[in-house]
Amino acid sequence: MPPFLGGADWLTGFLSVLQLSDSAFPSGRYTLSYGLETLVQSGFLATPSDPRALSALLRDQVLLGVAPSDGVALACAHRATASGDSLDLECVTEADERLTAVKLPREARETSARTGRALLRIAKSVFPTKALLHYADCVASGRSPGNHAVVLGILSASVGVPRLEAVAGELFAFSAAWVAAGVRLAVTDHSTAQAVLHDVRAVTAEAAMCAVDKDPDAITSCTPLPDVAAMRHEETQLRLFAS
Repeated sequence: MPPFLGGADWLTGFLSVLQLSDSAFPSGRYTLSYGLETLVQSGFLATPSDPRALSALLRDQVLLGVAPSDGVALACAHRATASGDSLDLECVTEADERLTAVKLPREARETSARTGRALLRIAKSVFPTKALLHYADCVASGRSPGNHAVVLGILSASVGVPRLEAVAGELFAFSAAWVAAGVRLAVTDHSTAQAVLHDVRAVTAEAAMCAVDKDPDAITSCTPLPDVAAMRHEETQLRLFAS
């Protein structure tokens, strides 16, 4: 058998990416529809919808929303965690606060903080590094918002996940959760959902490579359609998803 060029360290990091991006990881992200529920209720998306329209909508959300906001914040937090024992708290807090600022819908801000704190609670018990515990103290005292992407960046660096793989894993987790919400809302079926997920692989890889080396002041988001849908979702009386 030829030698594995990635090495055991890369392989364990890859396995950690699979664990952290798994929908079964108990951070509560499965409760989110990312604006899809309102788009269905308003008639913008049919049930079922054209797979090409779903792919285009998901691509835009990855390229213009999740990657330049959560993806860059995750990369900054990862870079600020030189090892499991040291943390550039100033950089982490700057990325954390800016990420909160670019999340315009209230539900998006609240769910990012809620799932971030859920992830932090798990990380403190399962992966208790000094960097994570230091950041957890800052979140508990209100000095940093505790967004999910920032927690994940520190955690990924602490368990040896390379930065690019960590960003790509987060973008994939978003896309997988997005198509899963589409299945629950009947805009697509299970088979077509996997085709949509496959269709956005190249865009996901491109977005991850674009986000991985950026600084906190590059954290942005420009997705007006899903943002408005999420704002309207806040006022909906009957709904399946938390956001």
